[in-house]
Amino acid sequence: MRLWSVRHAALMERLYARFEDAVTRSAPLMQRIGFARLEHPAAAVEAGIKGFLFDCRMCGDCVLSKTGMSCPMNCPKGMRNGPCGGVRPNGNCEVYPEMPCVWVKAWEGSRLMRGGGAIAEVLPPLDHARKGSSTWLRLAREGRKAEK
Repeated sequence: MRLWSVRHAALMERLYARFEDAVTRSAPLMQRIGFARLEHPAAAVEAGIKGFLFDCRMCGDCVLSKTGMSCPMNCPKGMRNGPCGGVRPNGNCEVYPEMPCVWVKAWEGSRLMRGGGAIAEVLPPLDHARKGSSTWLRLAREGRKAEK
């Protein structure tokens, strides 16, 4: 499914924009319920959905909108800002020769997206304290367009 999501990155981008709008509009309700109370169930739902669609690793610092809907956490070397230099001539991974390079797929997906130029932005280091937490709830708490 992960490769399907990259091939349909434009559709995923549009769907996520609608979802993001709904999440930010529901922030007052979530605040009344309590973000801390919602964290565990929201993270579980997010892990299920994003795990299925993107093979998400729940890093808590989601950047799918900047990486062509290809999760960089699937890179065996943990490369968050582009390929390692060991990409094989066929576009596959240096570590796992049967696996397409996450960053080759990210580039392909980004070319399909309206916001595809974001792949050129340098991403901040991963905040390991957020691992396992819901990016969706963080988006609602911050009340602005956060990383997707």
